[in-house]
Amino acid sequence: MLIQIEVNSEKPIYMQVHDQVIEGIARGELYAGYSLPSIRQLAADFGINLHTVNKAYDLLEREGYIVLRRKTGAVVQLTPSLPPDWDTRQRTVLAEALAKNIDPDEIIRRSRHILDQFIAQRQHYQSNAEME
Repeated sequence: MLIQIEVNSEKPIYMQVHDQVIEGIARGELYAGYSLPSIRQLAADFGINLHTVNKAYDLLEREGYIVLRRKTGAVVQLTPSLPPDWDTRQRTVLAEALAKNIDPDEIIRRSRHILDQFIAQRQHYQSNAEME
């Protein structure tokens, strides 16, 4: 998986790592049992603090996307449940759009478009995995 860090972004680096891992899972690029780089390795690869990667991995584990094991490191796990704050985060995103006077049909159209992209990418990764 390719993670891209934008050091000049307003989004904290740990959230960039967090969000990109989740998007990798959504695309099907990261699957149950997939081993992520170790905390040390990812920190070294990007020249970022170990605590930054640890914070991202800890959050991913608390949300149920990965498990952290001493010997195997961070491993993707897929649980069929949403994080506890999912409705709150979704509510905020929808409120932001409505506060900007975005038409509700446009919000739904854009949401569907993004969801369809993830589904198409997941199908691509699954069909490639079946061919191997």
